[in-house]
Amino acid sequence: MVARSCLNLLDLVSGDMLNFPQTPRSLPRVMTDPVIVSHGDGKQSNDDYSGVNSSEHRRKIIIVSNSLPVNGKRDKVSGRWCFSYDEDSIFWQLKDGLSPDADVVYVGSLKVDVDASEQDKVSLQLMEEFNCLPTFIPPELYKQFHDGFCKQHLWPLFHYMLPMYPGNQRFDRSQWQAYVSANKIFADKVMEVLNPEDDYVWVHDYHLMVLPTFLRKRCSRVKLGFFLHSPFPSSEIYKTLPVRGEILKALLNADLVGFHTFDYARHFLSCCRRMLGLEHESKRGYIGLEYSGRTIFIKILPAGIHMGRLQSALEHPSSSDKVREIHQQFKGKKLILGVDDMDIFKGVSLKFLAIEQLLQQYPEMQGEITLIQILNPPSSADKDVENAKEEAYITAKKINQRFGSESYQPIIIIDRHVPFYEKAAYYALAECCIVNAVRDGLNLVPYKYTICRQGSSKVDEALEIASDSPRASALVVSEFIGCSPSLSGAIRVNPWDIDAVAEALNLAITMPDGEKQLRHEKHYRYVSSHDVAYWARSFEQDLVFSCKDHYRNRCWGIGFGLNFRILSLSPSFRRLSIDHIVPAYKRSSCRAIFLDYDGTVVPQASIVKAPSPEVISVLNNLCSDVNNTVFIVSGRGKTPLSEWFDQCENLGIAAEHGYFIRWGKHASWQMSHADTDFAWKRIAEPVMKSYMEATDGSSVETKESALVWHYRDADPDFGSWQAMELLDHLENVLANEPVAVKKGQHIIEVKPQGITKGLVAQEVLSTLTKKGKLPDFVLCIGDDRSDEDMFESILTRSYSATSSSAPEIFACTVGQKPSKARYYLDDTMDVMSLLEGLGAASVPKSRYSTEKREVCFENIL
Repeated sequence: MVARSCLNLLDLVSGDMLNFPQTPRSLPRVMTDPVIVSHGDGKQSNDDYSGVNSSEHRRKIIIVSNSLPVNGKRDKVSGRWCFSYDEDSIFWQLKDGLSPDADVVYVGSLKVDVDASEQDKVSLQLMEEFNCLPTFIPPELYKQFHDGFCKQHLWPLFHYMLPMYPGNQRFDRSQWQAYVSANKIFADKVMEVLNPEDDYVWVHDYHLMVLPTFLRKRCSRVKLGFFLHSPFPSSEIYKTLPVRGEILKALLNADLVGFHTFDYARHFLSCCRRMLGLEHESKRGYIGLEYSGRTIFIKILPAGIHMGRLQSALEHPSSSDKVREIHQQFKGKKLILGVDDMDIFKGVSLKFLAIEQLLQQYPEMQGEITLIQILNPPSSADKDVENAKEEAYITAKKINQRFGSESYQPIIIIDRHVPFYEKAAYYALAECCIVNAVRDGLNLVPYKYTICRQGSSKVDEALEIASDSPRASALVVSEFIGCSPSLSGAIRVNPWDIDAVAEALNLAITMPDGEKQLRHEKHYRYVSSHDVAYWARSFEQDLVFSCKDHYRNRCWGIGFGLNFRILSLSPSFRRLSIDHIVPAYKRSSCRAIFLDYDGTVVPQASIVKAPSPEVISVLNNLCSDVNNTVFIVSGRGKTPLSEWFDQCENLGIAAEHGYFIRWGKHASWQMSHADTDFAWKRIAEPVMKSYMEATDGSSVETKESALVWHYRDADPDFGSWQAMELLDHLENVLANEPVAVKKGQHIIEVKPQGITKGLVAQEVLSTLTKKGKLPDFVLCIGDDRSDEDMFESILTRSYSATSSSAPEIFACTVGQKPSKARYYLDDTMDVMSLLEGLGAASVPKSRYSTEKREVCFENIL
């Protein structure tokens, strides 16, 4: 059953269940001008709208996140609100990497509640002092938005927890409604400070995944990036979300979508392929998705740490004092450090069980090692979190009772707020750091540990070691966290495999010092060079690159609600209307018409591939005009095409991309490459058949001139992978053969070199010219890659200089997509309507015209 979705945003944000602020009722349907958006209420908004004059103000980079990077509290004496930057927030730290030529403005929610009567004053204060614009979402709405949809649906699902798990709520549409309404409020705030001509918008994380649609609806050319800080699940998990399509389409309204790892990006691309039918391509190192004429680029780079923040913590006097204290407290023992937020995915209990296994398997380590587990305070008092915390305490108590003594505890839990300088001290002293999460978006703990193990002058002084002494560290990290791929020197583990984690801890502790130093040096080079400033700078550069074509194309807004998207087309690319083409058709006296078959005159997805009686009638009307030369140019074989068009006396057919050509029903088939050697088939066919047997849903089609492997009915991901592998395989084994290996729409085809639809068009036009019939009207309609050869051929051909003027050329693709054609039609129904209109404008059928047509064919042949 098709998942229920909200196609109309008005229905979504105006429910009776909650009294939330509603979205304005002026939803755009179509942009009727490249710049002006036409709204449902008849009002217009200029796409170049701006609250400021771009010539008088510096460009801005607007950082949009759920929470502003500021801390606030009310002064008890004066009663005034006092704010300060949250230096631990990645959104505050990333500004160090952004262009100094731009002002950074933050949009987000405050972590404190501000009374409605004070909100205007606080907004002004935050904007003037911190460049922050607060959103002030109503408390009940925020609860449903953040604690509801974000934390009960998106966050668990993105961490691979399906709704069937105990305690995980079923999908609640009122919470989805709140999510959309909150995103709308964020969009309103962004618009207050946005100058779309100059500014860039960078949206962060799963709280704001539909925000790109609201912003793109307001400004078709907004320069917009999105970065997801959590994992993106596999398609099998993601597709269980009832609003999966709405969220995917909203993300595709961004220009650049960023992820921490290739796995997360791969899952996103797989969802786009499986649910939206979108393919991605790699272009000179950039991964791009083509969507309605726009290219959405994919960025893969993990965020980093703030080097200055860590180094200042290590140099802090309190840090060196803490180093001395901890060093004295655990003198003679090897410290293993764990630092985790208290939530259900951090694997704290699994970590404790691995320590138990380690002590049991290696008794000599009892009394020698201590795990210091710092538990960061939970962000919410969730029942699952409380249960996980209780389980961790019970497990630790059991292990301490079994292996501990009055003077020794193998596991020490620090369950309080730990100042940053104190954490830095623990990092600097730990022999090994373990991050055992079962799923985590990135996790910066290993990066922080690596930098702190490098030490500082204060730490060296506290430990009484030389400043030039070699540095070492040992990392045990879960393979399910985002930082794992970037730490090639770490020991990667499956946190569910207790024995393997115990062995990894033993290896980390007993590893020779020289190896520890080499691993540490490798990690330190990466972490110190790929800090948060590097990440921000790299994202900004790619965002600028992604938006470079914004003003080259014309844009139209299409679709309702969260299905809204921008159609971006070249200024010279427009819809081919009957009113535009008929006058040229009537003025001409020698016309050449080339029509693709599948996807042009019959729908690509049609089960019945034979032409309908309506198609035959339309083609016969065109062919009956003595001034017309009409060709069906198809990749299909000559036998089915001959049978299907048996009723079309004067229709020319080019089969197998032009290997066979016939000028009419009673004409004989001509071969364009009669002396072709097909020995290559004996090489290619077994290879294709082996892939067919290995790929369920695929098939091999044998033509007289070509071999085709079809995978339209195969699994989309597996079919694409197999297609790329087959393409590479065939190119290798056929490298010395006179053939071309091509990838088309769900096909891999091998055919002789020099056979293209473009050559068909060239041959037909040349033949007409040689016989004194100079074409003054050329129409070519097709829908796939092979038809691009025809478009290029008729557009670049040098027409006879003896003619009084160049012919009127109409190259037309089917579907609104990037093409060499200058015109488009929406679908096969549009194509048939256009051809019917041309048929109606043709010279009326008569016996004289039929006889004259037969004489013309005899002369040509």
